[in-house]
Amino acid sequence: MTVARLLFLMCALALAGCVGGDDFSDLQAFMDQERARPKGSIEPLPKFQPYEAFTYGAAALRNPFQPPVKIDLASQQKGSKDVKPDETRVRQFLEGFNIETFEMVGTLANQGSVYALIRGAGGVHRVKAGDYLGRNHGRVTVIDEAKVDVIEIVPDGEGGWLERPRSLSLKERS
Repeated sequence: MTVARLLFLMCALALAGCVGGDDFSDLQAFMDQERARPKGSIEPLPKFQPYEAFTYGAAALRNPFQPPVKIDLASQQKGSKDVKPDETRVRQFLEGFNIETFEMVGTLANQGSVYALIRGAGGVHRVKAGDYLGRNHGRVTVIDEAKVDVIEIVPDGEGGWLERPRSLSLKERS
């Protein structure tokens, strides 16, 4: 019981310390002094220009760091109206990629058929003569152990078409 009395006495003394006079005159004087000071002004927010998107329009032009290509228009090969790609045929998977991304990595032969192994477009693909690859209607014409010959049909810029031979050489292992 003595512990309870001691605890009660301590609480009573603590509460008695909280009760004091209602003398807030120094606080009231400080608040009056601050209210009497002249008010400051807040400067307005600056005006920002709206963002204007920039579209780069020279992507299709010649690279300014490369020398210009001289074209002799008199000796330029003319296209033919007889040569044109077959737009009605179903396009093959490898025609969706540039021919520069492909490289020959080997050949396969079975029962008289010869296939070339072409790396590119996410893997190694098997092609035979007559298959198409590349975006320019490239048709595989000849497959031998060292290279694959492809004939591309490209526009000549004047409404005709040109046949352009290309080769994919066997990549040497290093």
